[in-house]
Amino acid sequence: MKLIIFDCDGTLVDSQHMICAAMQQAYEAHGLPVPPTEKLLSIVGLSLPDAFRRLAGLSGSGEDHPVDGLVTCYKTAFAALRQSDRHLEPLYPGARAALDALGRRPDTLLGIATGKSQRGVRAVLGRHGLSGRFATIQTADDAPSKPHPGMVLAAMRQTGVPPCDTVMVGDTVYDVEMARAAGVRAIGVGWGYHPPEALAAAGVDALLGDFSELAAALDRLWVAASSPQPMAATYL
Repeated sequence: MKLIIFDCDGTLVDSQHMICAAMQQAYEAHGLPVPPTEKLLSIVGLSLPDAFRRLAGLSGSGEDHPVDGLVTCYKTAFAALRQSDRHLEPLYPGARAALDALGRRPDTLLGIATGKSQRGVRAVLGRHGLSGRFATIQTADDAPSKPHPGMVLAAMRQTGVPPCDTVMVGDTVYDVEMARAAGVRAIGVGWGYHPPEALAAAGVDALLGDFSELAAALDRLWVAASSPQPMAATYL
C-alpha cells in the first residue's frame, strides 16, 4: 500500500481569510499590534502556541507574552467565523478531483497531517463532504507541532505503511521538514502560503503548480523509490 498524507490549510483548503481574521481578533483583544498578513501566513501549519511564539520572536516559553490567552481568543474567534457565512474555507481548484482519483486506486491510502485541531479538520472535511476519505488524521491535538515528525510517524504506524511508500504533500517549509525528519518523500504545492522558492530550498522531491499534476508526480516518486539511484527534485 501507498500512503499520501496531505496538509490541510494552504494545500487542500484556502483558509487564509479565516486565519487572518481570527488572528486579528486575538491580537486586538490583548491590545497588541496585528502582524502583517504575510507574517501571519508564514506560520500557518504550526500549532497555535508555537505560531504565536514565533510571531513574537520568542525562542523560549515566553512567560512575558500572553500566548495562552492569544490561543484561546483565536480558537473562539475561529469557531465563531466558521458558523457564519462571511468566511469560508474553500477547496483549492482540482483538490476534490485529485482526492477522487487517488481514492479509486486500490493500493493507496489517504491521510492528513495538520496544525488544526481534530475538531477543526473534521469540520472542514464535513463541510466539503470529505468525511471518511482519510485512513488517518493527525493533528496538533495528537503530536508535537510541525516540523517535528510525530504526525507522519503516527500516520505510518496507524496505517502500517513504511516510509518508502509514504509521501507528504504540503505548502510550507514545515511540511517538507516534517517529511524529511520522518524519512518520507515530500511534494510541495505552489498555491499555498510559502513561496515555491522556499519549498525548493527546503528540498522537495517535486513541486506542483496545479493539482492535476499530482498523480504523475506520485507515479514518478514511486518509480524512483524502487530504483537504486536517488531521484533529483522535479519541478512541474
